[in-house]
Amino acid sequence: MEINQKKGTIEAILFAAGRPVTKNEIMLALEITIEDIENIIRSMQEEYKNENRGIELIEIDGSYQLCTKKELYQYIYPILDKRNKPNLSNAALETLAIVAYNPKITRAEIESIRGVSADACVYKLLEYGLIEEAGKIDLPGKPMSYKTTNEFLKMFGYSSLEELPELPRYKLDENKQIVIDDIIEKNVEVPENNIEEETKLKTLKTNNEKEGKAEAPMPGREE
Repeated sequence: MEINQKKGTIEAILFAAGRPVTKNEIMLALEITIEDIENIIRSMQEEYKNENRGIELIEIDGSYQLCTKKELYQYIYPILDKRNKPNLSNAALETLAIVAYNPKITRAEIESIRGVSADACVYKLLEYGLIEEAGKIDLPGKPMSYKTTNEFLKMFGYSSLEELPELPRYKLDENKQIVIDDIIEKNVEVPENNIEEETKLKTLKTNNEKEGKAEAPMPGREE
């Protein structure tokens, strides 16, 4: 089978499936190696990008799917779905970020990090399909744990959780609170003998102290 035939076949499979298709499924259908599939997919992705097409080929956790380009969403959504657009509050986004960076985290652990109840946010994220149950943890009461879904990866444009931005490393004080001064000094470089910059830095420190120190993330749970 020629390369263009393989591309056409993979495109047909992805279009007909309407869901993420694994590499193994494509391999069995075309009887080619995983390496060949990855090379063909990369070539197809470049073609979709360079030809200014309305669709793109994305990778989601080791699977592939055809989808419309996100920049065309405003034109597609009114035709296909008349419901209100999903709306995530800052609290829900904060909860989603905690789950994304802490797979298999329990609701109690989420609440310990945020300092407030997470019930409403967890229910909303489950409703939107951005998180899902990840099984019960071997702790007293057997609490349910949660993890993000492929829908989360698609919505935020990630192929896997490994692509999440790296979190900064914070220093904690004796009360297990983030040391605000250390963060500021690390991220704000003050030129030598520059009084204006020094004044800005002191003002920034004072404002942070007035707002209160952010609670540090919980230490990782031992498996």
